[in-house]
Amino acid sequence: MLRRCALPRNARAFSTVPSTMRAAVVHKTGGAEVLTVENAYPVPELADGQALVKNDFAGINFIDTYHRGGLYPRDLPFIGGQEGGGYVAATTPGAEAAGVKVGDRVAYSVLGTYCEYTAVPAAKLLTVPENIGLDVAQACLTQGLTAHYLTHDAHAGLIQEGEWMLIHGVGSGACQWAAQMAKLKGYKVAQVIGTTSTSKAEIGAATGVDELIVLDEADGTSYEDYTSKDIVAMVNDITGGAGCKAVIDGIGLATYEISLACLAQRGIFITFGNASGAVPAYPPLKHIAKSSFMTRPKLLDYTRDRAELLSRADDIFGWIDSGDLNVTVDKSYPLSEAVEGHQYLEAGLSRGKVVYEI
Repeated sequence: MLRRCALPRNARAFSTVPSTMRAAVVHKTGGAEVLTVENAYPVPELADGQALVKNDFAGINFIDTYHRGGLYPRDLPFIGGQEGGGYVAATTPGAEAAGVKVGDRVAYSVLGTYCEYTAVPAAKLLTVPENIGLDVAQACLTQGLTAHYLTHDAHAGLIQEGEWMLIHGVGSGACQWAAQMAKLKGYKVAQVIGTTSTSKAEIGAATGVDELIVLDEADGTSYEDYTSKDIVAMVNDITGGAGCKAVIDGIGLATYEISLACLAQRGIFITFGNASGAVPAYPPLKHIAKSSFMTRPKLLDYTRDRAELLSRADDIFGWIDSGDLNVTVDKSYPLSEAVEGHQYLEAGLSRGKVVYEI
């Protein structure tokens, strides 16, 4: 017989919320092999204002590998992940006052989603339209929202209609979303250059970029070899020597020098990820030649309140519903294969969203 988890007084819940659950846990930082799937991890207790979500899916994102590997330190032990989707299994009075009900179909982003149950503040929950799969919807909560703020706000308005934007890695991940969002009707940037590897060229082209730079692959992986083509020369040729007013770069170590060299005068370098390693410290004088800018944004600063979160999510769900935004779930792993999911992502093999099916 299942024991009920500890819930606050007056909480409402499904009749079968257990006290323990399966979870992929990090006890020490390191490679993918440090992910340990445990079958009797405690179900989280709820504070008032939270709801308990029974997860159907959890997204696998590069930021999860940075937490697991220690690049972005967290207190140990911790449950991996920061993106999930499922059904509300229990509520608190505060969550109910915010309109959350047991049985609601939701997606959300908080830390600790590689598990069967996650405690989520009501303000973080998004109701998922019935015609959008939970696997797709939960993918919107990290990569989708990241792509939205990167293409709409992180450039601080320094790029105007008719100017060029460069987006690295448009064959997979958040930048596959960003390339599409940069071309959606109503967005001011008219001209986008994307980079991708040979094996992902078809995917990159399908995003609708105006120019696609196809690179060879490095070391037998699907990662782009950014030395295989003279990207700076190609960008200068495409832009008539003007360069790009914004560069969106989630690759990091392998591309940051290229990105800086591709900037136009008073352009902005938006570095948001470390797929090839972290960008090292560099002197501000690197920006003097073009009076350029640099920003290192993060998602929490672009979803500062409920209104901003809903505004971005409403755009994304609307584009998916209308068919203007294509979200591909490339591969789904059972939670028991937590290690394999991270290995697949880090090998550069993904051509869309990678998820755990809980």
